[in-house]
Amino acid sequence: MTGAGNITEVTHFILLGFSDFPRIIAVLFVIFLVIYLNSLIWNLCLIVLIRMDSHLHTPMYFFLSNLSFMDVCYVSSTVPKMLSNFFQEQQTITFADCIVQYFIFSTMGLSESYLMTAMAYDRYAAICNPLLYSSVMSPSLCVWMVLGSYLAGLTASLAQIGALLQLHFCGPNVISHFFCDMPQLLILSCTDTFFVQAMTAVLTIVFGIVNVLVIVISYGYIAISIMKISSAKGRSKAFNTCASHLTAVSLFYMSGLFVYLSSSSGASSGFDRFASVFYTVVIPMLNPLIYSLRNKEIKDALKRWWKKVYCLRS
Repeated sequence: MTGAGNITEVTHFILLGFSDFPRIIAVLFVIFLVIYLNSLIWNLCLIVLIRMDSHLHTPMYFFLSNLSFMDVCYVSSTVPKMLSNFFQEQQTITFADCIVQYFIFSTMGLSESYLMTAMAYDRYAAICNPLLYSSVMSPSLCVWMVLGSYLAGLTASLAQIGALLQLHFCGPNVISHFFCDMPQLLILSCTDTFFVQAMTAVLTIVFGIVNVLVIVISYGYIAISIMKISSAKGRSKAFNTCASHLTAVSLFYMSGLFVYLSSSSGASSGFDRFASVFYTVVIPMLNPLIYSLRNKEIKDALKRWWKKVYCLRS
């Protein structure tokens, strides 16, 4: 800690992580390492596959490739540091690294929230206005929607970081979590956090409630359009095009809402930390599977890729 006037500023934090579970530390390390590597491999492979296969150069897969990129950045902002701390006696992180970690984590998470909304609009346009889909979802609009998602997440995160840097941290410096998250940082501040909490509440409304409402309204119209389809096969096909996105959205928002409501006081129990693992580590691994397992176009692209590899080898 360094002194500044009468205030002693914290220069580093101690991340408790899962140190209070010493008997299963090695097991947790292996599990999280495997999940992290799978997240990287599956998301990067999906990005490459979409990039290489011209049949997948459509708005839906353009959004999906950006979702995979966000997930790679999102999971990489927290997991490598968590893994490196598993077997260190002093699980420390500098104040600057802590701020950078939260900035990347927050930017990607908030950007993903807006991208999920853009993907819902894409499904709405595809099912409710199929004849106008190609003109409505033009390449330029798709690019602007993705850039808007990144810009919204970046702007909101910068505002949070700016407010966070106005706070003083003079001890204690122990974070009862495996990464630097806003609730845990606020409880350690020795100055008034009302402004930051108010800003966080506003961002929650804008990025959470508003986006969820737009998604719900979009799927309301989608459900009405699907019910108007006369054939059962047609209804099933239309529903399958939305099922993956609806599953991903539900997991993303429900897990995040559960974790942040349960840890709103800033304290983090062992259960809260394990629950946080789901939305910070597991969901980025699940997303490419959710969008790929029942997706005929992805499977066909994989078959075409495999045939090319086989022909090159022979």
